[in-house]
Amino acid sequence: MVQQVTPETTIEVIYPESDGQPMADNTEQFAWIVKIKENLEILFASLADVFIAGDLFWYPVKGSPNIKQAPDTLVVFGRPKGKRGSYLQWDEDNIPPQVVFEILSPGNTLKEMTKKLQFYQRYGVEEYYIYDPEKNDLNGLLRSGDSFEVIEEMNGWVSPRLGIRFQLTSDTLEIFSPSGQKFLSPVEIDQLREQERQRAEQERQAKEAALEELEKERDRYQELLAKLKEKGIDTDNL
Repeated sequence: MVQQVTPETTIEVIYPESDGQPMADNTEQFAWIVKIKENLEILFASLADVFIAGDLFWYPVKGSPNIKQAPDTLVVFGRPKGKRGSYLQWDEDNIPPQVVFEILSPGNTLKEMTKKLQFYQRYGVEEYYIYDPEKNDLNGLLRSGDSFEVIEEMNGWVSPRLGIRFQLTSDTLEIFSPSGQKFLSPVEIDQLREQERQRAEQERQAKEAALEELEKERDRYQELLAKLKEKGIDTDNL
């Protein structure tokens, strides 16, 4: 009797792209997530190998779908831009996000934030920034070996990886690009774009008006020459 050998069945591991939870708990938290993520996109738009995402599941360990986090914003140097349903680290040359941001809301618990800190510390994050808009409180942690060290003074701190500068005012956080450009909300960016469009339009109109006036002067000059010639004056020797 010949014994049949049944091949082992490979079970496909599913890595969910959503947990069904909202991206943010309130409008202010969402606004900050969008501001940081989109301004970083603008800052690194010309670099094809900087991937930036917001609220994207990061899976650092293949075969372990329960090991995951979805930072409010993550930045990965060394990986191409493009669409992703999640960040599967083993498919990304095993490069972890180097920088992550978390924006706090009243719903965040100490237990939750401790788990996130331990996760980011364990799986290779280099810079971890936490901002609480309600308290206007900014904290940062920087990798030192296998652990994080608290950045003692965040006011004026410049991110080693991003080159951006954090500035705390009396009521809010301001972030500046390496060139000194302030991070703006989408509405502020649109307003700035509209101001630039209006300025360019005013310059165009002023240029057209100057050319029109010059043309009128030329016509007046030609009329004067014609009148002088009618009177027999040799205009070539004027």
